Amino acid sequence: MKNNINRKNVVLIGFMGTGKSTLGRQLARKIGYDFIDTDLAIEEVTGKTVEKIFRKDGPIRFRSEENLLARKLSARSGLVIATGGGMVLNSENVRLLQQNGVLIGLKADPEIILNRVRNKRRRPLLRRGNLRENVERLLREREGAYDMAEFTIDTGKLSFGEALNEIHKYLKRKGHVQ
Repeated sequence: MKNNINRKNVVLIGFMGTGKSTLGRQLARKIGYDFIDTDLAIEEVTGKTVEKIFRKDGPIRFRSEENLLARKLSARSGLVIATGGGMVLNSENVRLLQQNGVLIGLKADPEIILNRVRNKRRRPLLRRGNLRENVERLLREREGAYDMAEFTIDTGKLSFGEALNEIHKYLKRKGHVQ
């Protein structure tokens, strides 16, 4: 593991199904950072799945868990953080994550997102109703929500390897990683 002291976090933001967790895990390996998936971290802390938190405690409880986690992560460095799709809907979370992080946006066309999330019905915002309608509605509701990213790539137009390399090249060019 490389020395992560004073190294800005790399924070991946974007809608569900854009590849934040998959790319994040590989990016962390490539640059020698630790990887954190915020949804998994919340599940670990609460002892409940994201789905169960939404169902039993409600979305407000889940969003407060996200905020507590954003506070903790903002004090750390040398992390690649894959955020849940809704984490940046709270402006305080954005401010906290930007304190010691570079926000990288991931996006994809609705059809690609649909194909990626089709068999992942554990996602609480997609559990009920028509999958296509839910994805399209959420994309409309969140239009512009990920615009604070300083660099954005379309993971639907690039292969996994190309997307990983584009992010890495950007981080090197900006002096965030070696």
